[in-house]
Amino acid sequence: MEGAAVSARDLGLKGSKGAVFEGVSVEAPPGSLIAVTGPSGSGRTCLLLTLTGRMRPTSGHATVAGHRVPQRMGSVRRVAALGPVPGVTDLEPSWTVTEHLRERALLRRPRRGLRRERATERRKRVAEALDRAGLRLEDLPKGPRTTVRYLERLEALRLGVALALLDHPRLLALDDADLKLSDPERAELWELLRGLAEEGTTVLAVCSEPPPDVLVVHTTADDGPEEPDAEPDGKRDDGPDAEPADDTTGEGDADDACTTTGRA
Repeated sequence: MEGAAVSARDLGLKGSKGAVFEGVSVEAPPGSLIAVTGPSGSGRTCLLLTLTGRMRPTSGHATVAGHRVPQRMGSVRRVAALGPVPGVTDLEPSWTVTEHLRERALLRRPRRGLRRERATERRKRVAEALDRAGLRLEDLPKGPRTTVRYLERLEALRLGVALALLDHPRLLALDDADLKLSDPERAELWELLRGLAEEGTTVLAVCSEPPPDVLVVHTTADDGPEEPDAEPDGKRDDGPDAEPADDTTGEGDADDACTTTGRA
């Protein structure tokens, strides 16, 4: 699947305490690997949520896969999937890897014209996502029955990426990508993300130390909090198919909130 081109011009977001981020501009062709960097509190997470159609900007505009933000936020959400984003797509520590994969696979809407997805097709899609994310279940402490609390940081990242890839997104976004990783683990992570981009998926990753061969977008430091007044509605994102109705005028979205998160 062809990745999503990402374009932004003077994109900004303000809350009651001032600017969260402002003046962000970027031009990235499909299949790009984009790193979002900036000091803590400079709006990196909010920029990620804005470019994936989960948060409404207050100035400027952006286009993702031909869909304009903020006018067509619903369309952006259907082509952009959230990987690991703390506070939004947190994994349930007591669930096993299999339980996470089964839930996400069952929640995904089947192809148009099909009432439900066959079990064999679902298993094939899960296996493909795991392979692309580089997560080998047989290498985990208890195989597919390993609970999330026993996963290493990089393994949990790979699981979050695999869950997002089940939706075959054109844009994949993840937050705090290189947090608490050793240098070898960071190299593995960027190898994974680089591979996904080379396959055609545009990747947007918030990080602290981007490698030299990626497109870097800097946020502007600000004394205010990273998040605006409205918080995301829940901890879990149900993927780009979670909200079928598009909002071509922009009136269907919450004023400044992440509109598609929430537990199933």
